Amino acid sequence: MIKKKQLLEWEMYPSEIELTVEDQKVLALAKKHLEYSYSPYSNFKVGTGLLLNNGQLIGGSNQENASYPLCLCAERVALAAAASVYPSILIDTLAVTIQHANKIIGEPAMPCGACRQVICEVEQRQEKAIRIITQGMEGEVYIFESGLSILPLAFDASFLL
Repeated sequence: MIKKKQLLEWEMYPSEIELTVEDQKVLALAKKHLEYSYSPYSNFKVGTGLLLNNGQLIGGSNQENASYPLCLCAERVALAAAASVYPSILIDTLAVTIQHANKIIGEPAMPCGACRQVICEVEQRQEKAIRIITQGMEGEVYIFESGLSILPLAFDASFLL
């Protein structure tokens, strides 16, 4: 038997003030898009910002539905918007932030498993990693170098060919 270990590695900053100006902008866009969240059932808002390699910024927010499986995560909303509006432009950075109506969430919230899978697929399609910035309503900021770094051993198209 051979044992292998996958380590999760990220950068941690005490607050967004310590980020680069570029990273502050994409995180600020994610926070702005909390306003556009439609989350009447969970009261859990998610905002996302994307920085494309042409300098464009695209935001997204979660969109709930009374039939929960039909809900759309903010990350996938923003990624779909980018693919629709700028199909040949690469995505450099994805920022995610959250807000809950009933409590303060101070730790960063990570993309769900479905969003991680979609981020990895976009990385594979564009042949370039997407940096991921996460923050809760306040406090620490985490930065991951890629979607693959938060979804090790990801399923991809190579299994289907």
